[in-house]
Amino acid sequence: MDFASLMSAELAKASPKQPAADDPSSKKYIRRSEAEAQREAAYRAEQKALEEKRAAKAAEKRKREEEAVEESRAREEKRRKLEEETRRRREEQVAEEERQRRKRLGLPELSKQDSNSTGNSSREGSEAAADGEEDVPDAELVARLRELGHPATLFGETHRGRLRRYRKLTTVVTSGPIPTTLRLVDEKDMKISDAIPQDRAGRAYLFRQLASYFTMVLREWEVALAREEDKGGRDTFAGKAAVNAMVSSRENMVPLFRKFEKGELDDDVLKPVVEIVKAAQERRYVDANDGYLRLSIGKAAWPIGVTMVGIHERSAREKLHDGERGHIMSDEVTRKYLQSIKRCLTFAQVRWPPEDIRQLMG
Repeated sequence: MDFASLMSAELAKASPKQPAADDPSSKKYIRRSEAEAQREAAYRAEQKALEEKRAAKAAEKRKREEEAVEESRAREEKRRKLEEETRRRREEQVAEEERQRRKRLGLPELSKQDSNSTGNSSREGSEAAADGEEDVPDAELVARLRELGHPATLFGETHRGRLRRYRKLTTVVTSGPIPTTLRLVDEKDMKISDAIPQDRAGRAYLFRQLASYFTMVLREWEVALAREEDKGGRDTFAGKAAVNAMVSSRENMVPLFRKFEKGELDDDVLKPVVEIVKAAQERRYVDANDGYLRLSIGKAAWPIGVTMVGIHERSAREKLHDGERGHIMSDEVTRKYLQSIKRCLTFAQVRWPPEDIRQLMG
């Protein structure tokens, strides 16, 4: 190879390769349409990736929901089997007791059909008694259902099921902030007395008065918030906090209304609540707040600071936990509806201000 060929080869190696004419990256300037096409292609690729990711998440969520439904169905099936097994054992026990009783008394043994009917009737009666419902004879119950225009017996319905259906049809639910089966009284009849009646009818009427008063306060609270919403004050932080306070108070007072319906409110809670409501009705909000403090905190000795500095137990230290109502707030449900009563008092003194300015709570 001569010198000229070697020099040509070396020059060819040293010189850069010319890019292809159709390569868009090699162009120094590109058209606007080409740039727009590249941007659109990148956007579509990104959207496609997002759609695939979203579809994968939806499929995973659907799979989790299906698994949760299957687990719930399995639990329900297991619970149903356990209930059937328990019912079968109870029927066998009742039949065995009946057989032993008849054998002890010298009576003839019952047939299988009679024993089954005896077990079913005893089971329905025990379940109705366990529910606290007054039993109604089957013939009378059928007549009452027909008077209401409903079928006497549904498919596979037992006496207990008919009784429950009749109770549900005849139970009046009062519409309001908190739906309740109590028949609310008028505002002129909400005035309560200091003495708590001991008879059943008097306590039932007292529970109706308390439920009516709290329903009136909650309804007025909702109306006041609706007026603020019309004025545009609900978009502020204070407006949202007021709405949240009202909604949480309404939800937390549901257990209190259920206690009113069943008449299961204890006297150690009922008496302070009556005192608070009576003071609020008379617009003595400071006295009502004092009653709330006595109910929630009580007269117990609350330790402040160091309560024990030595290794020996002091005799006076026992009084720290011997309070009259020192630990009523340990129950979460009770604590919530007591705080809701306090919020109702705070709203009531704004809605119905006292004549004496000294009765305003701080």
